[in-house]
Amino acid sequence: MTEEQPTYETRTVKSVRGMESRTRTRWEQDGWELVSMTQGRLQSQLEFRRPKKRIGRRTLLAAGAGAAALVVVIVLGVTGVFGSDEDAPAQAGAPANSVAPSSEPARTAASPSEIVAPSPSPTTDTTEVITAENSPQFAALLQLTDTCDASIGAFADENEGRTVRFDGSIGAMAPHDGAKTRYDILVGAGDFSETSAPGPAFQFNDVNTTYDMHYTGETPDGIGVGTNLAITAEVREYNADQCLFHLQPVETVFR
Repeated sequence: MTEEQPTYETRTVKSVRGMESRTRTRWEQDGWELVSMTQGRLQSQLEFRRPKKRIGRRTLLAAGAGAAALVVVIVLGVTGVFGSDEDAPAQAGAPANSVAPSSEPARTAASPSEIVAPSPSPTTDTTEVITAENSPQFAALLQLTDTCDASIGAFADENEGRTVRFDGSIGAMAPHDGAKTRYDILVGAGDFSETSAPGPAFQFNDVNTTYDMHYTGETPDGIGVGTNLAITAEVREYNADQCLFHLQPVETVFR
């Protein structure tokens, strides 16, 4: 017999530039094979594939009065229920592959031990940019008044490497370790205010204000405390000791 050629399922994944290796490793650990990678200015597109799992089948035999055997196939998602013809009870004087006639309709049931739950497919929503509109969790974060709230660390751990987008403003700037051209920039949610600063204490750590911020659109002569920005950034980590939520700039637009 000719060996059946495998069929593949494919996934398209987008990754922030510079994070392609981490994305590739994560998917290859789940059994996916990298087919191609296309790099863009801000993001790269990776194509993966893996062999499709064979659909399982279970044949159940049931006979009506004087009727031939009826074959029933049960398919659950992409993983089935497995069994054999030996599951059908045999009666004395009756053929081994038949059951005694019954006035009740044949019932098909699978024991819990026979059912194999479908393996979860990787979701493509991990490539979606997180905003207050599509993530209630992030929306709640942007309204916080406590920069040390435990929910900030939980969000950072769950979404490390993903991209967030929000309107923010610069609340403070300081040279990084005494450098002349590199800064630590503290960012709050929403428009700048001298009396309030909602949301986590976002920080761009050790960045150059000339090129690390990845400006798009009209760019003024300077940037500083009070500047309102539309920020797209990659989630890094949350420093619980300093209550600082570190981000890596992906795109910065002046508002």
